[in-house]
Amino acid sequence: MSVVKVSRKYQIVIPRKIREALGLQPGDRLLLRLENDRVVMRLRPRSLARHLRGLHKEVWQDVDALSYVEQERASWESEA
Repeated sequence: MSVVKVSRKYQIVIPRKIREALGLQPGDRLLLRLENDRVVMRLRPRSLARHLRGLHKEVWQDVDALSYVEQERASWESEA
């Protein structure tokens, strides 16, 4: 575990070992998430679309996309 100091501008320096382990380069972006009393930082994927491709594909495995959309649109019309 490393200790870092927060500057007046609320900046921190990521220790060299961590930068090297993640392959961080100047200009890379990080994702930060608050989990209870912890800040979790992750390297942001270069392409979020590519990173999320296929997410939850099992939900749509046995669904015909066109008929699903048609049913949804029909339900909108009946609700109006």
